[in-house]
Amino acid sequence: MSMGSPDDGRLRVAMVCDAGPEVGIGHVMRCLALGEELVARGVPVVVVADLDRVPWAAEQVRRRGIEIASPGPGDLADVLARIEPSSVVVDSYLLPASVYAELRERWPLLALTDGDPGDRVADLYLDQNLGAEASAWVLPEGARHLGGLDYAQQRRDIVRQRPSAPKAAADEHTPLRVLAFFGGTDAFGVSPRVVRLVVRTGIAVELTAIAATPELAEEIAGIVPAPGQAIHVIGPTDVLAELVSDADVVLSAAGTSAWELFCIGAAVGFVCVADNQRDAYVRMDEDRLAVGIATLAELDGDPEVAVARMRDLLGDVRLRERLRAACWATVDGRGPARVADALLALDRVRAI
Repeated sequence: MSMGSPDDGRLRVAMVCDAGPEVGIGHVMRCLALGEELVARGVPVVVVADLDRVPWAAEQVRRRGIEIASPGPGDLADVLARIEPSSVVVDSYLLPASVYAELRERWPLLALTDGDPGDRVADLYLDQNLGAEASAWVLPEGARHLGGLDYAQQRRDIVRQRPSAPKAAADEHTPLRVLAFFGGTDAFGVSPRVVRLVVRTGIAVELTAIAATPELAEEIAGIVPAPGQAIHVIGPTDVLAELVSDADVVLSAAGTSAWELFCIGAAVGFVCVADNQRDAYVRMDEDRLAVGIATLAELDGDPEVAVARMRDLLGDVRLRERLRAACWATVDGRGPARVADALLALDRVRAI
């Protein structure tokens, strides 16, 4: 048995994730998909993340039978040692490479990355981004790379909403139903700006905007819709997957939720809200999997281009039909099972 494994020899996985109002909850949500798969296989999971200030995310973790441990101000390895994991998963932009090296010395390590892991060492790497299967990063000896959308992580409530075939033009609503959401914290306040873009198109829609905070909800509620439009504002919700499935168009950030939207077969307009989303944002637009509405800089600078792109998406039914078919065929919902297989195989190898 390798050092750091549970004393009783059983499997137990610890997941270390960035989280908070400033960094969002995307890291937690994509680990949650893998956590669900492991729990379904009888493997206990503990999420190590600062979730006190994002209670909605904490509730999502707990309701899936996953424990939460606070990373605290001390040494992360000490926190993990008390959990006694058989393996560790890290999904972080903030932890330095030295921490990865320390953790790998003690436990089998899976690192989630978005692009080149650089000097962050691990036994197993997961890069669930578009085109990542073709990556040729230099990895530590013996390490394995899981790349591309075959390994994209979707929670089970998302997969349950995956249709047997993508929605056709004849299945759309009148007026068009549009859903806008920008993560559990919407740290950049994108949702009101996107609602204003929709209003400026003048196209008749029924828009539901998910506001991450009461302040954003108040701002959206003050936006006057154009004739023929209706705007509904709701808070963070447990039925997001159902809302996505029902919508004719989804407007979202080009982050970790993109692959969940693809799994359901949504017609999506993306906003690039962070530098680490830019490559995927450009690639999805170029590959005609989604419409790139705007970057934050474009929203702040010249929104007329963004209005035109929004108008194209909302006004072209055939475009939306093509987007749904392409996305639906790209992500099949089996990514968590594939990654769980690889992680548990790693546990067995390191335990020898």
